[in-house]
Amino acid sequence: MASGAVHAPRSILFLCGLNAIRSPMAEALARATLPAGIFLASAGVRAGARDPFVDAVLAEKGLSLGERQPQTLDAMEDDYFDLIVTLAPEAHHAALELTRSMAVEVEYWPTADPSDASGTRERIMEAYRDVRDRLEARIAERFTRRTP
Repeated sequence: MASGAVHAPRSILFLCGLNAIRSPMAEALARATLPAGIFLASAGVRAGARDPFVDAVLAEKGLSLGERQPQTLDAMEDDYFDLIVTLAPEAHHAALELTRSMAVEVEYWPTADPSDASGTRERIMEAYRDVRDRLEARIAERFTRRTP
């Protein structure tokens, strides 16, 4: 990172309800933005299923989840992170409970659930694009902004 840039934590977990939309999207966007030496992961509070709209909106940016499948927080092998970014109220509560006895920074980034969108495929895609673009902007603002 350039001199004067904000230093990103060494390990970041993105956490949401099902690890199907918001957290894997954030993980993929962070991988494309942050230095390769930062350990990035995502998980859900509950088990979810992969969402094809996530694949579609990431592909528009030249990104992919590859073979990655949703995982729960409980199933993760690594459970220590410098920062946990929660994207849904349920995830935020779970992170606060998890970190009661740990020195881990938790940030809440309230993020709409685009799966609530209805209508045409294009209207649903717009909801997913909105979440993608907001996450991309938030990641850039949080981890690459310049200090005075």
